[in-house]
Amino acid sequence: MKNALRRLRTAAVALGACTLGLSLLSIPAAEAYSGQPLAPKSERAPESRQFSVEGVPTVGELRTVDSSLSYARNGRTQIIRHPGAAYVKVHFSALRLAPGDHVTVSSPDGRESYRYDRHLNRATGSDYTTDGQPGFWAMSVEGDTAVVTLHSNRRSRGSAATIDRFWRGYDRAEITQHNLSTQSVCSTDARRDVVCYQASHPSEYAQGRAVARLLISGGGLCTTWRVGNTNRMLTNKHCFSTQAAVSGSEMQFNYQCATCGGANPGPGTKVSGATLYKVSSGGSGELDYALYSVNNFTSIQGYGTLYLATTATSTGTRMYIPGHGDGSPKRLSIYENTQGGTTCTVKNANYNTWNISYSCDTSGGNSGSPVLNASHRVIALHHLGGCPSNQGAKAHLIYNQIASLIDNG
Repeated sequence: MKNALRRLRTAAVALGACTLGLSLLSIPAAEAYSGQPLAPKSERAPESRQFSVEGVPTVGELRTVDSSLSYARNGRTQIIRHPGAAYVKVHFSALRLAPGDHVTVSSPDGRESYRYDRHLNRATGSDYTTDGQPGFWAMSVEGDTAVVTLHSNRRSRGSAATIDRFWRGYDRAEITQHNLSTQSVCSTDARRDVVCYQASHPSEYAQGRAVARLLISGGGLCTTWRVGNTNRMLTNKHCFSTQAAVSGSEMQFNYQCATCGGANPGPGTKVSGATLYKVSSGGSGELDYALYSVNNFTSIQGYGTLYLATTATSTGTRMYIPGHGDGSPKRLSIYENTQGGTTCTVKNANYNTWNISYSCDTSGGNSGSPVLNASHRVIALHHLGGCPSNQGAKAHLIYNQIASLIDNG
């Protein structure tokens, strides 16, 4: 969410407690990771390289490290670890793999594993992101440890890969420390995990599946969602507005708790940004949208899609908002103050030329969330906070500008 205080820097993705310091350990590939790894030197990258975008929550910290994989038996696995980190996202400055060899970046328990071959190919290997510099970024791994392994039958001592940087996710205390916020929870926070509504509000639960957490260039957080029947996604322009930022970002679908209040999300399905098609003109207080596509589109098609309303909404319309405020697993805002109380409604359908207003609870990270009506059409694109008038850009005006680029059903 673009908070009304423009000095907001950011807030986001993370769970767990962090203490500074990376741990990195070389062990034979055949051995299982166990015990406490060594802690060679790692450093916070210069401030000029840290994530900083006005109005976008900061997710984590960029750190530098000097590490490599080699064909020597004791150099084929690197354990990259930052205690308590919410995620680890590894950068390879170079791959020097022999034909048939590959590397994997995995979680210790194997729930996530991404494979990269000599010639990067999303059709035969895993997805990845880029930042315009040499090398590539592996997809992020949830938790504080990434296991990087060289897979090869060769017996030589040459270098196979160089790791020079990584992002590590902030914990909740660090999120608060690094980010300002405006009051966007207008009374008691009535948001709940989406699964809490699976039985009582099955349609709202189902529509929320098309909504994803957006990790921007390794260090920022917004919400995004699929729009229409083709490979198209929407978020806020203030979340990103360049092709480079799209190419450097991840969309995480199905990041939601398995049980109500359980704090037990899985890693979901992660894809990278592909092509930026259009961004809105004007400032972030206007329509504030970015339309783009993703790589590996088939892997996220099963989560469904949303459609834009093509006519203006009206004051008093019932509404709800699925999203990733605070970087949390997906939650739904259905009620304004208490469960089973007053449902969220549009307070002013013509707050200004571009926006509607509402008191439905949101927070940093909700930027880009869809605002849906009782017919499950998107009536606004959430982007501004400030109770009692949280705001969303009018969806029918966005539709008028992007209709030729989407299949709105």
